[in-house]
Amino acid sequence: MGGAAGVVGLAAGLAAAPFGAVAQPRRTWRVGFLSGGARPPDEEPPAALRQALRALGYVESQNVTYVGRWAEARQERLPALAAELVGLPVDVIVTVGGPSTGAAKRATSSIPIVMAQVGDADGLGLIESLARPGGNVTGVTDQSVELSAKRLEYIKEAIPKATRIAVLWNADDRGMTLRYREVEKAAQALHVTVQPLGVREPDDFAAAFAAMIQSRPDALFLVTDALTLLNRKRVIEFAAEHRIPAMYEFSGLVRDGGLMSYGANQDDNFRTAATYVDRIFKGAAPRTLPVERPGRYYLTVNLKTAKALGLTMPSSLLLRADEVIE
Repeated sequence: MGGAAGVVGLAAGLAAAPFGAVAQPRRTWRVGFLSGGARPPDEEPPAALRQALRALGYVESQNVTYVGRWAEARQERLPALAAELVGLPVDVIVTVGGPSTGAAKRATSSIPIVMAQVGDADGLGLIESLARPGGNVTGVTDQSVELSAKRLEYIKEAIPKATRIAVLWNADDRGMTLRYREVEKAAQALHVTVQPLGVREPDDFAAAFAAMIQSRPDALFLVTDALTLLNRKRVIEFAAEHRIPAMYEFSGLVRDGGLMSYGANQDDNFRTAATYVDRIFKGAAPRTLPVERPGRYYLTVNLKTAKALGLTMPSSLLLRADEVIE
């Protein structure tokens, strides 16, 4: 009887106890963020990523925290930064750039990696294929072949007489070099000559500018990565001073004074990356989540810059622009 009475007493005690006394503690997810670019002033991952995760139920200081690492365009720092995130540890690593993704992949084969801003992930060997990424990497990736051709087509439409186009890219980044090769192929199809201007560090930009002064191109194509993005102001100012029309990959550079751009909306990419993080937290394995292409690409034109360059943009081009800055 004593044993039975003890069991009854325990059951009664549990029934009477408040719910919080027996409930399991709520899990707090830790999201790592790795970029080769500049550290933002707030030292936080992009707002679009955090806002999208909040909309999915992940509230900072309640059930999610963020840890960011930025290489400041110094690729050699990425392995150590990736190792720091793995050592914390984090539950997922969201990456920007092929070098960041590669560093994260080499640092861990178990922590999921979600690409937010990466070009040609399949060509770089970061995934096995779009449909079946395999391993621990998934997310969003651009395709340089179609984009390079389309960007050059827009340059030719804006400047029909262009026969020589300078291409400025980070020659130390394999992904950007692959993109440059695609620009070369697209240029051949459009019967224009490419002036290659590879840079590897900030000091190289002066030499690239000198080459354009010595042999002036009809237009400039900037391939965007952490290094060129950190030096974007120098490029935009040089193009303005020497009246060289320039094509960029993202609209932010056009709002900064560039002439035109064609590319995905970066905030949209971060919002898509957030859905991958959510699915992984709910139990999905990265290898089973097909890699996505951006759903849409946007053409942005800065008419103020065109006017300063003495350039009249074709109405056919402006009618197709998603954003015209006046």
